[in-house]
Amino acid sequence: MHEASKGATQQSQMRSDALSLSPASRAAIKNQRPRCIWLTGLSGAGKSTLANALEVRLHEQGLHTALLDGDNLRKGLCSDLGMDAGARRENVRRIAEVARLMVEAGLIVIVAAISPFRADRDAARRFFAKGAFVEVYVSTPFDVCAQRDPKGLYREALAGRIKDFTGLDSPYEPPLAAECEIDTSEVGLAQACEHMIALAQK
Repeated sequence: MHEASKGATQQSQMRSDALSLSPASRAAIKNQRPRCIWLTGLSGAGKSTLANALEVRLHEQGLHTALLDGDNLRKGLCSDLGMDAGARRENVRRIAEVARLMVEAGLIVIVAAISPFRADRDAARRFFAKGAFVEVYVSTPFDVCAQRDPKGLYREALAGRIKDFTGLDSPYEPPLAAECEIDTSEVGLAQACEHMIALAQK
């Protein structure tokens, strides 16, 4: 058997092994319903701010969480990836895979990632059981994000020094049926957190 095929077969066999402890058992000991809350939107939309505030609020309630921030993962787990469509797809796949493992461990996982393509987010949703994936569309408009420009990326992109910039020369495909939509130019942080907490506890 070809080595690559052999490796794929072994990996498939490893993943099919039954585990003695179920995800439900891990969740029960934490007294919470694990899920993935996936924040998507343009750079500067407020995803990381919302994700951090949500995690603090959930922690204050005694809930067990994990936060996966797209920018941080680009420096580690996904540091080998570029910004073309294929690399962005793989970036989302890796984040979804890690989030799934954490949800199976019983955690409430908060993901903050641009994840611009609808098909990739739909694929991420399929990693999870029904109801365990909650999509939050941070719909802050491009003009507002460009005005905020917290990292100077819009200035660089508009000057042509950054290519494949989401919302400019690379598309962002908004969700068609997100469980929640938040425009941070219209909704305050406290109110936005309340919306997301309701989803986390639903």
